[in-house]
Amino acid sequence: MNPFLNLKNKTRKQTKKIMNKKMEVEIWSDVMCPFCYIGKRKFEMALEKFQYIDQIKIDWKSYQLMPDLKTQPNKNINTLLSEAKGISLEEAKEMNNYVAKIGEQIGLKYNIDHTIPANTFNAHRLIQFAKTENKGNEAEERLFEAYFSEGKNIDDMPTLIQLGVEIGLDKIAVEQVLESEQFSEAVQIDIYESQQLGVRGVPFFVFDRKTAISGAQEPQTFLQTLEGAFEEWSKNNPKYGINVIDGQSCAPDGNCD
Repeated sequence: MNPFLNLKNKTRKQTKKIMNKKMEVEIWSDVMCPFCYIGKRKFEMALEKFQYIDQIKIDWKSYQLMPDLKTQPNKNINTLLSEAKGISLEEAKEMNNYVAKIGEQIGLKYNIDHTIPANTFNAHRLIQFAKTENKGNEAEERLFEAYFSEGKNIDDMPTLIQLGVEIGLDKIAVEQVLESEQFSEAVQIDIYESQQLGVRGVPFFVFDRKTAISGAQEPQTFLQTLEGAFEEWSKNNPKYGINVIDGQSCAPDGNCD
């Protein structure tokens, strides 16, 4: 093969890689976390106002608040909270209603009385698969809605398959993933990584592995952090191009000056 053609193809690939480079924002989240849903929406509100939104890559990371939880379709989240914290059912309802009201202020609907306590490991496996199809954000959003608004059991295989299909994933592929142990390691790696980073709760947002935000902060906080992180990132990752100091030279058309 022509060596010059090889060089040309290699240069094109390197150029494309530079042009497509984006700043990464990693988000550790659990589908059963009400503040993760709120944090997602507030971050999106900030992202909409960010000038360089097309140069941001979002990577959803798995995290489990209650990894040993057994799915209990006969209970709701109020009962689970009451038992877990040793408080009355009324106190548990008040706590959940407080979170629901915060969600309502930004357009989220929490149907707490119908929320089913469910182990989220399989839901995270679905998200990990969706990420390979560039649908990680869609999977997160659909699972949050299914869990908090629609009262669906997100540890139920037929339900997860249906949710996967709804966001555009191939049904057979989703079935194959969920009926096996595929993406279990990816979930566990994310959880291990969160421990190494010192994550003590979710949502947890990491900007270019340099700055982090813990919790569902206000959109303005997210926006300011985005802007600061991106300014620093862009200094180390300029757009493809070379500053040229002009001098005497010859052009392809044969003109020399």
